[in-house]
Amino acid sequence: MNQLDPMDRPIHDWYRFVLSYPPHLVTNYLEKFGINRRQRVLDPFCGTGTTVVECKKNRIKSRGIEAHPMSHLAASVKVNWNVDGPALADHARKIAEQVYRRLETDGIPDDPLPIFDGMPGNIVEEKNLRRLPSDQEKLLLKNSISPRPLHKALVLMESIREHHDPRFADHELVAMAKTLVFSASNLHFGPEVGLGEIREDAPVVALWLAAVQTMSRDLQQVADCRDTEAIVHHADARNASDVLDRQSIHAVITSPPYPNEKDYTRTTRLESVILGLISDKSELRGYKKTLVRSNTRSVYVEDDDDHWIREHPKIQKIADAIEARRIELGKTSGFERMYPRVTKLYFGGMARHFADLRKVLRPGAQLAYVVGDQASYLQVMIRTGQLLAEIAEALGYEVVSLDLFRTRLATATREQLREEVVVLRWPGN
Repeated sequence: MNQLDPMDRPIHDWYRFVLSYPPHLVTNYLEKFGINRRQRVLDPFCGTGTTVVECKKNRIKSRGIEAHPMSHLAASVKVNWNVDGPALADHARKIAEQVYRRLETDGIPDDPLPIFDGMPGNIVEEKNLRRLPSDQEKLLLKNSISPRPLHKALVLMESIREHHDPRFADHELVAMAKTLVFSASNLHFGPEVGLGEIREDAPVVALWLAAVQTMSRDLQQVADCRDTEAIVHHADARNASDVLDRQSIHAVITSPPYPNEKDYTRTTRLESVILGLISDKSELRGYKKTLVRSNTRSVYVEDDDDHWIREHPKIQKIADAIEARRIELGKTSGFERMYPRVTKLYFGGMARHFADLRKVLRPGAQLAYVVGDQASYLQVMIRTGQLLAEIAEALGYEVVSLDLFRTRLATATREQLREEVVVLRWPGN
């Protein structure tokens, strides 16, 4: 494979969170599966694009599917290399100059002012600072971003929209998302998103411009493989055949969500709201319904994916064990009562995904699913990889191997949890 040096192509850094798997794992399975440039790879749980970016770097055609609008935008931008880098930087520079002037007029320069006696200099009354509409503000974790950085971000977003150029708009928005999360916000990312140090002020425009300039430099270095097909569909992974041609996929490399209490939409909530991708609770609910149900915050009354695994005794046994444990511990919250149901909905959703995926796979297609064991539901162990392998096998796939990727120690139980790659083959029945 003629792989580009990742140190020379830092495209993964345009926008990402802690990845479920590193880029080299994708490359390893491309080589293991013997994928060549005439073939096509799919990542049905694309996230921010690790698999599709690695495929493009190796000049291998790829498709991604991602339901969440922010992740879809990020992944799409990260494989769109048909952009004039210097022109992008010049366009962003003009926007930045306008925003600098506006912020100076507002009395809020982009450079944070020194603190005196616990108060920043040149205080602007909070009532004069821009705020989000109340419907959008309600979607955010309280104190996600302080008033002054938020004001700067909203002024910058206004200018980006005023100077909208379809050649550059998405790249500028992704740079904005990165700036919000990693520079302007008060968010901290661990096992779950939460608040870190409260920053009363932070530079926004300067760091946004720097992020765009990084994109510009990268884009000038990838001309030799920019024409390789890489398309990310905004769709539900359980309905892959809605957006992909029959028998068009030679390999799958992906990392689906795990059954736990991590609400993946919270991780990208701040930038999704400020960029205007999610405007209210009803719109958020609509996006959640296109996701595999992996946590109780995305479960709805009408959900019925669990019927796909109704005859699977091990999953039913796990659900029964979680319910028995809940009763034993006297847990009565609404979320805890839903643990058994979300477990069945998760594996049912994955069964539905595997069943539909068969339509788009070539005979002999090879698949790699990076998944991890979980004990989030009242410390009842869920061997995710083993169960997904059994579900896939019942749907006609061949289970090739369960490759250990790494282990981690469960904090509550002190048990070793496996993260492994479930390797499958579709025989083409």
